[in-house]
Amino acid sequence: MLQRIRLLFRVVGHAASIIAISPTICVADGLSDEAVAGRLAAAYPDSVAGLDGRNLKFRDGTTLPLGSDEEKPFETWLAHPSIKDMFRYSYPQGAEARPPKFNFDPGRARDAAFFTKLYGDCQQPGFAASLTTVRWLPGKANQRIVVTRRNGVAAHLQAVSDELDALPGRFDAYLIPSAGGFVCRTIAGTAQRSGHGYGIAIDIATTHSHYWRWAKGGASELPVYRNAVPLEIVRIFERHGFIWGGRWYHYDTMHFEYRPELLGLRQ
Repeated sequence: MLQRIRLLFRVVGHAASIIAISPTICVADGLSDEAVAGRLAAAYPDSVAGLDGRNLKFRDGTTLPLGSDEEKPFETWLAHPSIKDMFRYSYPQGAEARPPKFNFDPGRARDAAFFTKLYGDCQQPGFAASLTTVRWLPGKANQRIVVTRRNGVAAHLQAVSDELDALPGRFDAYLIPSAGGFVCRTIAGTAQRSGHGYGIAIDIATTHSHYWRWAKGGASELPVYRNAVPLEIVRIFERHGFIWGGRWYHYDTMHFEYRPELLGLRQ
């Protein structure tokens, strides 16, 4: 509670100092070890077995640490997240598209060891064997999008595409052409692997999309939230396990990625 009061004071009373002082993430907002392991086992049953002490156990017998319960500055949380850190913010599935609170970025942090375990390293030989193509809006665009087939990502994206294909024509400008799926790259301005680098993300059409790095303004140079993507599109993605970058404070409204664990979905 004290941390939240400090953060509110900084945002409301001292907006100009936000850049210089990094707020910490309140651990009390996260899930227990058991809840984290349970969500991951439900979301990725072919890979994740459950909890082993304070480690996440995989079906091949290997483990990864869940991470400690220490509080972290936002930049540390984003740059070096643990598995538990990925759950520090509750993803607001189905909510209206309102400006998120300061540094509220549910799903933007990814534990690299965990995602490499699930999907592989795109810089290593043989990674391409895990990729496949999805027919994006087969009735309207029939564009080929490359994503991973692991954990059913391609199948879930195809289901999204088929539903979007049935929407009225007024939605087409937000969807066609897609800006693509798999690209082995890091996130702009960071050393972290993008969701696209694991083959779990897709960007829809850029025509009506907005990105936080393009929209800094005002005396504080903080991002000014903008979105034009209809929620009908967002909610179709969410039903099939994809989170939306438009729900982040550091928003990326064209971006969707397969993160069923944050939506509490079961395979």
